[in-house]
Amino acid sequence: MDPVGQDVNLNSPNKGLPVEHSSSLADFPVEGAQRGLGNPLSPGLTEEEAEALQNELAKVEEEISTLRQVLSAKERHAAELKRKLGLNPLNEFKQNLTKSWQDVQTSNAYVSASATLDDITHSEAYKKTQETLSQAGQKTTAALTTMSSAISRKLGDMRNSATFKSFEDKVGNLKYKVVGPQGDESPANSTTPTQENPPF
Repeated sequence: MDPVGQDVNLNSPNKGLPVEHSSSLADFPVEGAQRGLGNPLSPGLTEEEAEALQNELAKVEEEISTLRQVLSAKERHAAELKRKLGLNPLNEFKQNLTKSWQDVQTSNAYVSASATLDDITHSEAYKKTQETLSQAGQKTTAALTTMSSAISRKLGDMRNSATFKSFEDKVGNLKYKVVGPQGDESPANSTTPTQENPPF
């Protein structure tokens, strides 16, 4: 037999059998496919070999099923032990998070980055930048304060202007006409508001 043409997969049921080289992928059997009584045999397999493979496949599937049952029982047992210990998913998450953070803090990358940041904060460039930003903040605050007082002054001047007073009187007269006299105004004084005493 030619060693190059042999199946070298140690888990293969065809180990040691010659492999036929074909240009078509349709000639290769699909792994895990079960062969029913009506299915044709793969080329190069006798009925006895196919039956032996069917038996082996049934045993493997039974072992898989048993292992799944054992795994499920172990998971239930582990969950019961965690419940008795008072461990719930949230506590486990917190513990994992704490442990991960401790691992990060002790990692070389974190220690190196912390040292680098410490060096940066003590550098002259950082101190100069901080001073510049502080001065810029103070200048901005002063400018905003000046602008605010200027706006307040302008609004006060505008309110004292003749145009604004005329507008205020018109609004007062309109309010008086719509709402009428209010408060402790006597009927004798409730004719029309004067320019000097608007109703609001």
